[in-house]
Amino acid sequence: MKFTYCISFMAILAISTSFFSCKKTEKKAETTTSQIKMVVDSTEKWSEKMAKSIMYRNPEAWQIDDAKRPKWDYVHGLVSLAFEKLYAETQNEAYYNYAKGYADALIDSSGNIVNYEIEKYNIDMINAGKILFDLYAKTNDKRYKIAMDTLRLQLKDQPRTKSGGFWHKKRYPNQMWLDGLYMGAPFYAQYTTTFEEGKALNNIAKQFQLIETNAKDPKTGLLYHGWDESRQMEWADKKTGTSPNFWSRSLGWYAMALVDVLDYFPENHSKKQELITYLNQLATAVVAFQDESGLWYQVPNMGDRDGNYLEASGSAMLTYALAKGVNKGYLPDHFMENATKGFNGLTTKLIKVQSNGTITLTQVCAVAGLGGNPYRDGSYKYYINERKKDNDPKGTGPFILAALQLDK
Repeated sequence: MKFTYCISFMAILAISTSFFSCKKTEKKAETTTSQIKMVVDSTEKWSEKMAKSIMYRNPEAWQIDDAKRPKWDYVHGLVSLAFEKLYAETQNEAYYNYAKGYADALIDSSGNIVNYEIEKYNIDMINAGKILFDLYAKTNDKRYKIAMDTLRLQLKDQPRTKSGGFWHKKRYPNQMWLDGLYMGAPFYAQYTTTFEEGKALNNIAKQFQLIETNAKDPKTGLLYHGWDESRQMEWADKKTGTSPNFWSRSLGWYAMALVDVLDYFPENHSKKQELITYLNQLATAVVAFQDESGLWYQVPNMGDRDGNYLEASGSAMLTYALAKGVNKGYLPDHFMENATKGFNGLTTKLIKVQSNGTITLTQVCAVAGLGGNPYRDGSYKYYINERKKDNDPKGTGPFILAALQLDK
C-alpha cells in the first residue's frame, strides 16, 4: 500500500520548517527519515544555517565535539552562548531550548555542576558559565545562580602569578595563555557587575594589562600564545617568558575576550579606554597579516610557508571581534571591511554544503596548547601539524557569532 506524506527531520528539534524542502512523495511504508534528503533554504542567513546544521549533527547540545556523555566544557559553552545570541536575534525558541538543554543536562537539582572539579582550577571551565546569566534572568531558577556562584568561587581561589595574573590551570603553574582571558574575564565581568556592583572590574582589567605588558611583540604588535612568569617552562623564552610563536586562534580568543568584556565596563570606568586602546592596537596588528582571501593562517605571520594553512576558527574569531568592535563603536568603521572580507573568506573558501543540505566548516585546528604530556613545544612545526577537524565547535560557535554581528 502506498501513501503520501511530508517529513521534516528537524521537527524533532522544534526547528522551523523553512530549513527543509517538504515534498509530497509516494513511498513504501518502511521508508525512514534517513532516506529523506534535507534541503537548506538558500535565502536563510548563515547564522541559522550553521545553527541548524549543528543541531542536525548533535540533537542534544552536550553531544557537541563527539562527547559520549554530558560534560562541563568550554566548547559546549561557546556554542551554547552562540545559540543564546541567535535566540536573542530571532526569538526562535528552539535555539533557546538547545542552550538551556545543555545547562540542564549538566546542572543537577541542587545546582551542582556534573563532572566539574573545582580543585583543578582550570580556567577553561569558567567559560560555560556565561550561558547561565540569561537562563537565570529568564527562569529565576536558583540552580543557575548556585552554579554561577561556584564558578565565582573558583575565580576567588584561582592560583595567580606573583604579578596577579590567573594561572591557566593549576597544573600549568605561573602561566597565562591568551585563551584564558576569553575563558574567564567576560564571565567574571558579567558576574561582578550583576551581583557585586562591579567591585572586581579593576582586577579584570589587570589581567589584560599583564598580557599586554608581557606577551606582546613590539615589532608586529601580535601577542604570543603564552607567557610563563617564572621562565621555567622549556617553551618559554628565558628573557621574556613568552612562547616561541603566534597562533591565530589564541589571538582570536584574546580579541573576543576584549570585545566581550567591554560590555560590562561602564562608560565612566577608568580602565575602559585602556581596554579599547588594547583592542585597537590588536585590530591594527592582525589586519596587517590578513590574507588576500580574508582569512588568517594558522601561524599568522608565516604566510604561505610550507605546511601553513588558512585556519577557520582563528579567522572566525577575529572576524567576530572586528565586526563587534565596529558595531559597538570601539573600532573605526574601516575595520568592518576587514570583518566582511574575513566572513566572505570563510563562506567561499572553507564552507562546504553537504548532500543532505547541512553546511560543514573545514580546516579547523582541533586543539593546540603548550607543555603537557605529550610535550607541546610551541614551535612552528608543532602548530602546523596538530590535527584538523571539520565542524570543530571552536570554529562553528564563532562562525555563528560573526554571522550575527555582520547580519549574514
